[in-house]
Amino acid sequence: MNDKVFFFDTSLRDGEQSPGCTMHHAEKLRFAHALANLGVDIIEAGFPIASDGDLGSVQAIAREVRGPRIAALARCKLGDIEAAARAVEAAPLNRIHTFLASSDLHLQAKLRITRAQALDQVAQCVALARTHTADVEFSAEDATRSDLDFLLQMIAVAIQAGATTINLPDTVGYSTPAEYRALFETVRTRIKNADSVIFSTHCHDDLGLAVINTLAGVEGGARQVEVSVHGIGERAGNAALEEVAALMHIRHDAYPYTNGLKLDEIGPTSRLLDDIISFTPSPNKAIVGRNAFAHASGIHQHGVLANPLTYEIMSSAAFGVHSNTIVLGKHSGRRALQHRLQELGFTLTPEELNDTYTRFTTLADRKKTLYDQDIIALVAQPA
Repeated sequence: MNDKVFFFDTSLRDGEQSPGCTMHHAEKLRFAHALANLGVDIIEAGFPIASDGDLGSVQAIAREVRGPRIAALARCKLGDIEAAARAVEAAPLNRIHTFLASSDLHLQAKLRITRAQALDQVAQCVALARTHTADVEFSAEDATRSDLDFLLQMIAVAIQAGATTINLPDTVGYSTPAEYRALFETVRTRIKNADSVIFSTHCHDDLGLAVINTLAGVEGGARQVEVSVHGIGERAGNAALEEVAALMHIRHDAYPYTNGLKLDEIGPTSRLLDDIISFTPSPNKAIVGRNAFAHASGIHQHGVLANPLTYEIMSSAAFGVHSNTIVLGKHSGRRALQHRLQELGFTLTPEELNDTYTRFTTLADRKKTLYDQDIIALVAQPA
């Protein structure tokens, strides 16, 4: 199989649907340009049937953003397909992404249709989408909780109708890595013309497994990953783009796949998202959290100052992330304090350093955050 993995970013669709992540028209357009600069392959720009505003935003992105393929989401309904087609028609590279549930739970409780009706809808809507674009993605919603034989039927119908990408979403974050990998392996083995399409992952993080499930899907044969910046998305969110990208880069020995991302644009894209939505990532969020490359323990600080590889497996600069390597506090040692004093222009004798360090630890026990002016004041104090 080809080792190229395509990155499909759904920050503007699944991400924007989550509370606190709503974006206005200008913000969506600005972020789409950032995603293009990051090098994602496909931007899922929105859900055009949802509102006139979303339709307009997708149309603007299709007109103005170049590089990635521009996709619009549509339920397996004729009106949705037509709206998605209007939304992306201006893009030189476009896609209609349509979906229908494959699990009996969704078919019965939510859609109230039979399996036969579901297959008819898939055939009709995928075929209609193909009249508007040569690139059609079909998603079997709740694939990981579906009856396997029926899921295979639905996939076969979608491919026969013209789908070029087949997405097997772990819609509710229920699957385990071994199960998700096996699902792709089984589907690719049992679908006769599986090599004619690209298979895709779409994992939610309800059990904290979205990223590792995504990589498991790739190991099983998926060559598209649906992700979002910071992992924003419904409920606990999606697989985080930056984490999937970092894993493929840092552990290329374990995940020997290629992609077109510009890793040093991850930081700027993350900071732009911070400016747009109503919350920032947890401080200890991998790659982009403000503590991701910070060290407060004296033992860790000493090691990092001697050789960053002692406690850092990657360079923050490689991902365009601002590093705050040494954070002074009550757990810091003399080596870290001496390093910061030298950065501030102070060279102390061993005796002066010991005296300053004693007063530093006393202050650090009282004050949670120590600033440069606190350090300078300590030096200025008489012994």
